[in-house]
Amino acid sequence: MATLTYAYADRAVVVGPLATYAEPHTYDLCLEHAERMTAPRGWEVVRVGGEFPEPALAADDLLALADAVREAGRPRTSRPNEPRTTSRGQANAEADSGAVESGRRGHLRILKDS
Repeated sequence: MATLTYAYADRAVVVGPLATYAEPHTYDLCLEHAERMTAPRGWEVVRVGGEFPEPALAADDLLALADAVREAGRPRTSRPNEPRTTSRGQANAEADSGAVESGRRGHLRILKDS
Protein backbone atom coordinates (compact mmCIF):
# COMPACT_ATOMS: atom_id res chain seq x y z
CA MET A 1 0.00 0.00 0.00
CA ALA A 2 1.12 3.54 -0.73
CA THR A 3 -0.23 7.08 -0.53
CA LEU A 4 -0.37 9.37 -3.55
CA THR A 5 -0.18 13.13 -3.01
CA TYR A 6 -0.41 15.87 -5.62
CA ALA A 7 2.09 18.72 -5.17
CA TYR A 8 0.46 21.24 -7.49
CA ALA A 9 3.05 24.00 -7.03
CA ASP A 10 5.86 21.63 -8.06
CA ARG A 11 3.81 19.88 -10.75
CA ALA A 12 4.66 16.58 -9.09
CA VAL A 13 2.88 13.41 -8.08
CA VAL A 14 4.45 12.00 -4.90
CA VAL A 15 4.01 8.30 -4.20
CA GLY A 16 5.25 7.25 -0.79
CA PRO A 17 4.61 4.97 2.18
CA LEU A 18 1.04 4.62 3.43
CA ALA A 19 0.02 7.72 5.37
CA THR A 20 -1.05 7.33 8.98
CA TYR A 21 -3.85 9.93 8.68
CA ALA A 22 -5.99 11.35 5.89
CA GLU A 23 -5.31 14.74 4.34
CA PRO A 24 -6.96 16.55 1.45
CA HIS A 25 -5.63 15.62 -2.00
CA THR A 26 -4.09 12.33 -0.81
CA TYR A 27 -5.20 8.94 -2.04
CA ASP A 28 -4.28 5.45 -0.86
CA LEU A 29 -3.20 3.05 -3.59
CA CYS A 30 -2.74 -0.70 -3.73
CA LEU A 31 0.74 -1.98 -4.56
CA GLU A 32 -0.04 -2.60 -8.23
CA HIS A 33 -1.33 0.92 -8.84
CA ALA A 34 1.46 2.52 -6.77
CA GLU A 35 4.08 0.87 -8.96
CA ARG A 36 2.31 1.70 -12.26
CA MET A 37 1.44 5.31 -11.40
CA THR A 38 2.19 7.81 -14.16
CA ALA A 39 1.87 11.60 -14.10
CA PRO A 40 0.15 13.97 -16.52
CA ARG A 41 2.26 15.48 -19.28
CA GLY A 42 4.69 18.04 -17.87
CA TRP A 43 4.48 16.59 -14.37
CA GLU A 44 7.01 14.43 -12.54
CA VAL A 45 6.44 11.28 -10.46
CA VAL A 46 8.47 11.30 -7.24
CA ARG A 47 8.69 7.93 -5.50
CA VAL A 48 9.64 8.13 -1.83
CA GLY A 49 10.70 5.10 0.18
CA GLY A 50 11.09 2.56 -2.65
CA GLU A 51 9.04 -0.50 -1.70
CA PHE A 52 5.51 -0.29 -0.35
CA PRO A 53 4.87 -3.20 2.02
CA GLU A 54 1.36 -4.22 3.00
CA PRO A 55 0.53 -2.92 6.48
CA ALA A 56 0.60 -5.65 9.11
CA LEU A 57 -2.42 -5.82 11.36
CA ALA A 58 -1.88 -6.95 14.92
CA ALA A 59 -4.22 -9.55 16.38
CA ASP A 60 -5.68 -6.85 18.64
CA ASP A 61 -6.53 -4.71 15.61
CA LEU A 62 -8.30 -7.60 13.89
CA LEU A 63 -10.27 -8.47 17.03
CA ALA A 64 -11.30 -4.84 17.51
CA LEU A 65 -12.44 -4.66 13.89
CA ALA A 66 -14.42 -7.90 14.19
CA ASP A 67 -16.07 -6.68 17.41
CA ALA A 68 -17.03 -3.37 15.78
CA VAL A 69 -18.60 -5.18 12.81
CA ARG A 70 -20.53 -7.52 15.11
CA GLU A 71 -21.77 -4.60 17.23
CA ALA A 72 -22.92 -2.66 14.17
CA GLY A 73 -24.83 -5.70 12.91
CA ARG A 74 -26.74 -6.34 16.12
CA PRO A 75 -30.39 -5.27 16.16
CA ARG A 76 -31.07 -2.39 18.52
CA THR A 77 -33.25 -3.32 21.48
CA SER A 78 -34.30 -0.98 24.26
CA ARG A 79 -34.20 -1.94 27.89
CA PRO A 80 -37.45 -1.70 29.90
CA ASN A 81 -36.40 1.44 31.83
CA GLU A 82 -34.53 3.06 28.95
CA PRO A 83 -36.43 5.77 27.05
CA ARG A 84 -36.82 5.04 23.36
CA THR A 85 -35.44 7.67 21.01
CA THR A 86 -37.64 8.35 18.03
CA SER A 87 -37.65 11.28 15.68
CA ARG A 88 -40.79 12.59 17.45
CA GLY A 89 -39.12 12.02 20.82
CA GLN A 90 -36.02 13.81 19.63
CA ALA A 91 -38.12 16.74 18.38
CA ASN A 92 -39.85 16.91 21.78
CA ALA A 93 -36.49 16.82 23.58
CA GLU A 94 -35.18 19.63 21.36
CA ALA A 95 -38.32 21.70 21.99
CA ASP A 96 -37.94 21.14 25.76
CA SER A 97 -34.29 22.25 25.58
CA GLY A 98 -35.23 25.61 24.08
CA ALA A 99 -33.54 24.91 20.73
CA VAL A 100 -35.09 26.93 17.92
CA GLU A 101 -34.67 25.95 14.29
CA SER A 102 -33.56 28.94 12.25
CA GLY A 103 -33.06 27.35 8.85
CA ARG A 104 -32.30 24.28 6.80
CA ARG A 105 -29.53 23.24 4.45
CA GLY A 106 -30.47 20.02 2.72
CA HIS A 107 -31.04 17.42 5.41
CA LEU A 108 -29.25 19.52 8.08
CA ARG A 109 -30.98 21.92 10.42
CA ILE A 110 -29.51 25.13 11.79
CA LEU A 111 -30.33 25.71 15.46
CA LYS A 112 -30.12 29.06 17.21
CA ASP A 113 -28.01 29.22 20.33
CA SER A 114 -30.12 29.70 23.45
